[in-house]
Amino acid sequence: MTMSTSLPGAASPEISLVVATPKENLAQTHANSVEWRGALSLDAYFKREALLLTQDLTRDNGLTAWMLVHTPPGSSERRVLCGCESIRKRALVKPGGGEVIEVVAHGVASVFCEESRRGRGYAGRMMELLGERLEGWGKGEGQKVAFSALWSDIGKNFYAARGWKAMPSSHIALPAESSAGLTGLPETTPLKATDLAPLCDADETLLRTRLAALDTPKTTVTLLPDLRTFDWHHAREDFIAKELHSRNPTIKGAIVGTEEGKRAWCIWTKVWTNPSEKADDTLHILRLVVEDAAYDNFAAAGSSTSQSQMNGHAGKKDNVVQQISALLVAAQREAKDWNMQHVELWNPTALALEAASAVIPETKVVAREKESICSLRWYGEGSGEDVDWVCSEKFGWC
Repeated sequence: MTMSTSLPGAASPEISLVVATPKENLAQTHANSVEWRGALSLDAYFKREALLLTQDLTRDNGLTAWMLVHTPPGSSERRVLCGCESIRKRALVKPGGGEVIEVVAHGVASVFCEESRRGRGYAGRMMELLGERLEGWGKGEGQKVAFSALWSDIGKNFYAARGWKAMPSSHIALPAESSAGLTGLPETTPLKATDLAPLCDADETLLRTRLAALDTPKTTVTLLPDLRTFDWHHAREDFIAKELHSRNPTIKGAIVGTEEGKRAWCIWTKVWTNPSEKADDTLHILRLVVEDAAYDNFAAAGSSTSQSQMNGHAGKKDNVVQQISALLVAAQREAKDWNMQHVELWNPTALALEAASAVIPETKVVAREKESICSLRWYGEGSGEDVDWVCSEKFGWC
């Protein structure tokens, strides 16, 4: 039977959400390459996407390619209307008054509808179906899917109307500099890829301890900044750096100190845009970690909770600020070395903002209203209105 060339309405019973075949996924990658491959050639874009599917985070069903398809009655053919991906992630949940538990979360990415299919409600229908499907998707024995997350580049309303609540989304940005001219900062040491595994383990232990100590009636969640997450980001960075710049980005972050419990470190990645948009080339700090108890605070800069908790460790605050300032200066140097324009840190705490202001006095927190809006759909008990997402840093993005 020949498939009709007419497109169905978004509410048609002939439409369904399916896991894409390899052929469908390849066709979708070809379609979205027009808008997403940036400075990469089409061949390089295909190679990068294939490489990302081999990472620990995504292989063995870690990544699922979803398609909204139209299958007319009596036909074995199906026509792709739009698509997206979900990536299975490790996460922690701390119910109000309860214990910290590890759960499954899904990051939603690569939502794409070809131009000829737009304006018909297909993406909205796909997201409604996907939101329901992910609640039971990819669970291990004894585990549950607690939430899904996405990062909207089309503002707050579209995804919020389909179950993903827009969460606080802010950042601070510093210019790339070879030297900020500050004196008296602690010395930093570059981090290589081989240095990250023990730091990720230490970070997870610290996160679990700090979540367990929270005294709040709200449910608190966080994605886990584990090694496979950083490896995925760095696979993207490494491929583009070699393809476009013929360089190997060996430095993945910086650390201050060597004694456990007194260290601070950050892990970063570089993001390049189209050559015509070079002003947006940015070194993103994926994760900032400070082991000192003065940094136990999860609250964002500017909140009343942030200030009250910070005041409880006034004696140690200056040391933490200096540590973070040193890390930011190291990030600036790395960005300058790669001819980038900015260093960016998402959802900074009060001490991170103070440290950034010590480097660049006019630093301000930018509240994002359209791009990279952190959005969360809650599957646990309650409506999700009282769920706090902490450590919502760039590492979670996919």
